[in-house]
Amino acid sequence: MEPWVLAVILFGALMLFIAFGLPIAFTMGGLATFFTLWFWGLKGTYMIVTTSFGELTHFVLIAVPLYIYMGIILEKTGMADDLYETVYRWFGGIKGGLAIGTVIICALFAAMVGTSSAATVTMGLIALPSMLKRGYSKVLVTGAISAGGALGILIPPSVIMVLYSSVTEVSVGKMYAGGMIPGILLSLLFIAYIYIRCAINPNLGPPIPKERRFTLIEKVVCLKGVIFPLVLIVIVLGTIYAGICTPTESAGIGCIGSLICCAINKRLTWANLKSSALRTIHLNSIVMWIMVGAVAFSHAFIVSGAGDAVKEAVVGLQLNRWIILWITQIIFMILGCFIDPAGIMMICCPVFVPIIIALGFDPLWFGILFTINMEMAYITPPFGYNLFYMRAIVPPEISMGDIYRSIVPFLFCQVVCLALVIIFPELALWFPNKLIVK
Repeated sequence: MEPWVLAVILFGALMLFIAFGLPIAFTMGGLATFFTLWFWGLKGTYMIVTTSFGELTHFVLIAVPLYIYMGIILEKTGMADDLYETVYRWFGGIKGGLAIGTVIICALFAAMVGTSSAATVTMGLIALPSMLKRGYSKVLVTGAISAGGALGILIPPSVIMVLYSSVTEVSVGKMYAGGMIPGILLSLLFIAYIYIRCAINPNLGPPIPKERRFTLIEKVVCLKGVIFPLVLIVIVLGTIYAGICTPTESAGIGCIGSLICCAINKRLTWANLKSSALRTIHLNSIVMWIMVGAVAFSHAFIVSGAGDAVKEAVVGLQLNRWIILWITQIIFMILGCFIDPAGIMMICCPVFVPIIIALGFDPLWFGILFTINMEMAYITPPFGYNLFYMRAIVPPEISMGDIYRSIVPFLFCQVVCLALVIIFPELALWFPNKLIVK
């Protein structure tokens, strides 16, 4: 069978089974097993076992459960309440100030936990009722929380970046450094949109009345709630950027730091430890099973010669390499509407990254573009994770239609950020090139 025909059959079958709602991990693993038996017989199944085991025992993947555990523990510390009180006092007098402050808190959470769910759920429970009570637009509020929570996979540390590094062998530390400036840029775009929109229509985010605003002393006193988050961020990211620790070692330090924060806030109970450990095991198991299926699928795809056939076909099109790059980004956007980011990465990156390298692009830069795109996937209808998180916690008067409408301007901000990083690659490459990271 011609390799390109096999490529069409493999990806056609994959998309068909996913469309039927079958779990992506077992779909990829099942297809890999079927085609391996078809072409190489029982002896070929040894390849599936050895390659999967080899990928899953990479040292860098230890960081995944550690960052997940750190994020879950930080959810239980009560730190978000202190942060929200701080932004309430400092930004409450500004039009749209509470929504702006919510984005800032989400960015801080992103720099601590590396996942999207922690900030989305926590701020949905804390900030959303507070803003609605003060007359904020329900569309603006839900959009700010959903989009702000998605910053967790772009601003380092990021679990998605760890997985991308394990697949492409790009340095995790350099990925973290590369995501810093785009993450800050996107946060600023969100803040600028909220500020401008509320300046034009103050009814969307009315400021706190002057008689209820806080004095400078009251504002300064509440800054103590920012100390622990900033210290944890400096420890986790600073040790990586200084070349002192690997991202995996830094994740271990972050776990200890989160437990200390939990103890200081008197939330370090056996019930919290047990529930956090069980939730970590559950989430990490999902990620690892996706990796098992994806590794088996990608290796079967490559060994069969289909990977080389696709690369040669794309490079042989003689299209402008920038057009091919944009095509990959559009494919990511479309898949992001239906498949979870880890699945998209495992399906596409083994195929796209060799093409990108052959075209002369930096795989680190491409990884940042991929991460920005996957952040969009978290709030892209119909299956964006953060949209469902929000649906689970919003009051009944906020419909799913309201949630879908709320994210449209924030999606536009994400597209602008993606375009800027494509046009100006140094936004993603300047910082990594200035650091010594592992």
